[in-house]
Amino acid sequence: MQVTTVGLDLAKNIFHVHGVTETGEVAFNRPLRRAQVLAFFERLSPCLIGIEACASSHHWGRELTKLGHTVRLMPPMYVKPYVKRGKSDAVDAEAICEAVTRPTMRFVEIKSEDQQALLSLHRARDFVVRQRTQLINMLRSLAAEFGIAIARGVARAIDFAKGIIEGKQSGFPDL
Repeated sequence: MQVTTVGLDLAKNIFHVHGVTETGEVAFNRPLRRAQVLAFFERLSPCLIGIEACASSHHWGRELTKLGHTVRLMPPMYVKPYVKRGKSDAVDAEAICEAVTRPTMRFVEIKSEDQQALLSLHRARDFVVRQRTQLINMLRSLAAEFGIAIARGVARAIDFAKGIIEGKQSGFPDL
């Protein structure tokens, strides 16, 4: 029995695989521990593997491609319509397996490690900028409670904070 299509539902520790033959007959539908995934797919002859694009999907896509499989990542919102009944890992793997075979399905390109590293830097910077903005807004609102207006902008907030540290700013009660 030659498996042609596999749906792989990713998780933290227990993954679920659903495989079908060329005739559509279910070959397997079972859970796998993280450590078993690569060994399982090494024993499988090259086939089409569908994965929802989520955390770690690019990593698994690269690893399974190295084994000779054709891997397609799909946005979860495009897989959802193929879920036939209640949510479970087995049902999700089956839906992924069906969705990957659809001719009009849209796929996500598997990112290289370099692309992911660069994207991680951008995300980290964006996160730090958002936190900085939140901190400045909090400082401005707390100072406003005491009738102190801090002009907008990072430089003005930093100057205000330095003034407090150096004892040049007043208007706050002594604690």
